[in-house]
Amino acid sequence: MKNPVFALASLAGVLHVSANPVPLPIATNVCRFDEHPDAAGHLEAATSLSKRQSSWSPPSNLVTPLQEVWDHQMSTYSDPLGFKNYGYDQIMANEGYLNFCVRWESSQPVTAAQRADVEAALQQSVKKWMDKLVGFEGFPYSSVPVKVVGWAVSSTSLLQGDTSGIDVYTTKDAEGIPECDPRCGRFFHQDGNYASCPGGAARHYDQSLWLTEGFEGGAGGDWGQRIGRSYFMDNLNADSIHILLHEIGHTFALDDFYDWTPTGLTNFIMLAGSSSVITEFDFWMMRDWWRNLKSRYGL
Repeated sequence: MKNPVFALASLAGVLHVSANPVPLPIATNVCRFDEHPDAAGHLEAATSLSKRQSSWSPPSNLVTPLQEVWDHQMSTYSDPLGFKNYGYDQIMANEGYLNFCVRWESSQPVTAAQRADVEAALQQSVKKWMDKLVGFEGFPYSSVPVKVVGWAVSSTSLLQGDTSGIDVYTTKDAEGIPECDPRCGRFFHQDGNYASCPGGAARHYDQSLWLTEGFEGGAGGDWGQRIGRSYFMDNLNADSIHILLHEIGHTFALDDFYDWTPTGLTNFIMLAGSSSVITEFDFWMMRDWWRNLKSRYGL
C-alpha cells in the first residue's frame, strides 16, 4: 500500500502531507503494516577487528538488486551524498554513541520500570542494525551505546517513580504536542553547537522516539522515529519490534519500496509488511550507504 511522504515543516517538528511522493534524505517516510554507557574503549576494541574487516562482497544473488536500489536512491533523493544528518553522521559526530529523547504523546502514565524497558528496546533495536556494520569497511566502533536522556510529557505527573536520570520536558510544539527541547536536538543543531542546551552537549539528543496514542504504522527519518504508543509498549519485550526496526532503517538512509521492488526480492524489512526481521538484503543496503559515505569521515 502506497503512503504519502511527510516532511518536517518547522522546527517544532510538525508533520505536513507533501504532494511529492519521492522520499528525500530529510523526509519522513511514513509506513503502514497490516547515564550514558561508557563509550571509552569501544573504539580501542574495534581496532582489533581491523585485520578481519569485511569488504564489499555481497552474495551473488544480491548484486543486481543492490545496484538497482542504489541507482534508484541516487536518482530520486535530493543531494543524497551531500546530506549530512544520517544516522551514520550522528554516530561519527558523537564518536560512537546515540542519545534519544522520548516524546510521550499520551495521557497514560509511565513507570520507571517501563522507561527502563523503553531504553532497553531502543538499545536492542539499534544493535540489530549496528552489529552488521561492526568490522565492515573501516567502521570504527565495536558497538554503538544508546541512552535515553530525556522525556517530553504533557504533565510531569505522568512520569511515575524516580526521574533523576533524565531531563523532563513539558513544553509543546505548535500543535500542542509534547516536544523535547529543540535547543538540545541534533536535528536543530547539526553543527554540533549545543551551547544553548541547558545540560550542554552531554545532554543533547540525536533522535526522538515519538510515541503517539492511536498512531497507525510508523514514520522515520534523520530526526528519529514515530510509532503508536500502544503497539510499542505492547511489544517492549519482543525480540523484533519490526515497525521500529523499519523506521530506524530510514534514519540510516534506507528507502521505502511502495512503487517497485528490486529484482528477485519480495521479503525484507524495508519492504513494509513483508518481513518482521532485518534480512541480509537490508544489511547490505545499509553497508552500501556506509561504504559510500565513509570518506567524509576521513576513513
